[in-house]
Amino acid sequence: MRRSFLAICLTTTMLSFPVLAVDIDVNSAIRAATIYNDRATLTRSAKIDVPAGAHMLVVKGLPLNIFTDSLRVDGTSKAKVSFGAVSHKAVSSEDYIVPQEKELNDILQGLQDSKTAFEVEKQALRVGQVFLENIGKQAVLRENEDIAKIDLNPKSWSEAAEHLSVKTAENLKAGLSLDIKIRDIDEKIRKTTQDLNGLRTGQKRSYTVSIPIEADRDTSVSFELSYQIPNVGWRPVYDARLDTKTGGLELIQYGSVWQQTGEDWDGVKLTLSTAQPSRGASLPELSTHWVNIYKERPMMKVALSSAAGFSEMASNMAASPMADEMVMEAPEERVVVQSAQINTNGFVAEYEIVGPSDVKADGTQSKLLIGNFDIESRIQVQIKPEFDANKAYLVSIAKLKGEAPILPGQVSLFRDGAYIGKDQMQMLRQGDEKDLGFGIDDSVTVSRNTIRDESSEVGMIAKDNVLERQYITEIKNLHKKPFEIAVFEAIPTSQDERVRVELVKGATSPEYQSDIAQKKGVMGWVFTLPPQESKKIGLGWKVSWPKGEDISGL
Repeated sequence: MRRSFLAICLTTTMLSFPVLAVDIDVNSAIRAATIYNDRATLTRSAKIDVPAGAHMLVVKGLPLNIFTDSLRVDGTSKAKVSFGAVSHKAVSSEDYIVPQEKELNDILQGLQDSKTAFEVEKQALRVGQVFLENIGKQAVLRENEDIAKIDLNPKSWSEAAEHLSVKTAENLKAGLSLDIKIRDIDEKIRKTTQDLNGLRTGQKRSYTVSIPIEADRDTSVSFELSYQIPNVGWRPVYDARLDTKTGGLELIQYGSVWQQTGEDWDGVKLTLSTAQPSRGASLPELSTHWVNIYKERPMMKVALSSAAGFSEMASNMAASPMADEMVMEAPEERVVVQSAQINTNGFVAEYEIVGPSDVKADGTQSKLLIGNFDIESRIQVQIKPEFDANKAYLVSIAKLKGEAPILPGQVSLFRDGAYIGKDQMQMLRQGDEKDLGFGIDDSVTVSRNTIRDESSEVGMIAKDNVLERQYITEIKNLHKKPFEIAVFEAIPTSQDERVRVELVKGATSPEYQSDIAQKKGVMGWVFTLPPQESKKIGLGWKVSWPKGEDISGL
């Protein structure tokens, strides 16, 4: 009876004491990343068990280059749980902080140790071979002595020679096998060193982040810690795929993502943002703009004949009112990774990548699908005789229909599944058009002939120089269906009222458009050409200027 009472008292006493506060190590992993042009917001997640009471969550091994002001903590639980203020502290370690860097260093060290062991084994083989060779030499000397004594034993000679031959062959084979192993291990060392250089941080210091937590009862908490980190970025890239049979154009947007944070991202939820946090949000402050009459100040006279003179010069500079105007040598600064520039023209959007994504930490560009654009397109064959008198170019004119704009970026061009080349997309908004060239169209022939190229003088008293040129361009459609053809020409354009330019009406085909794409002097003829038919486009112009004056641009 007494024992039961004692047990009840002990149990009651223990329950009345509060649970002691403990440090809870959080083993988290990167689960989400929002990437900007020069940084990313990473979110680390973990599921942790928290006993009732006040405790401290501890997250170790965060990179030393994170933006500590961006540290944020969040979580969910079925119990009543509260977080306190986040604190951070830089701590040192004997080994590398980045897990993959540590792993690669260990692998590299193991490979180098294995190579050393093989080289030691080769050295032992060489010593053994030298020993065998010395035995052979001694045996020859001994046999020579036996011959001198007329005590011949051919059987022993043969056995000794055979034994030496077998052992020598074994040594050579073993040496060859070791050479092959060393060659293979050298290739592994080269590859591991290359991988290590791709993500090398050299960091043996890291941040430990502490978060106070209090729970009203034992519970499980879904924990999230987010922060911003540099050496991450993305840029928009595109695929334009043209089907020449249907005329359809598919424009696909990707995000080219890279990161060198020292930690691979495996199965991460990615969001690509056009926001640019590096531009800041603080308002600039205006200061007083002083204006004075400039007064030339006398040059300082400084003797440099001795060390004392140099010290005197330094003292004079420090005391001089010009000292604060001297240009001092700038201190060395840490080299930073050049970030991509995304010209959004004020447009900000976020693109959520479908499914989990993997991004290596060695700076490799990962091409991630964003989606297709809603566009309408038509095929046009464009001819620019001034650049090439015999070529016609297949062009798809893409018009953006959707509300989401196309950001500037590189576009890869595919014609009927075959890669053609690259072009550059500019910023396009709803209703804007872009001409995408898909190479030369050999089924449209072009020939350009110069009809007139003459210089003359006109005027009775005040003479003028006159240059007249006339061209005929003939286009033939060898396709089995009609095609829209556009012929573009650029005529001279004057920047001086004394230089006059005029079209020769009889030599210039009618129904042309002037100042194409707001470019002065660029003309264009657009027409539909039936199959197996041809059409001629004429162009004639005159330029006149005062005699005795030189002219440029022709």
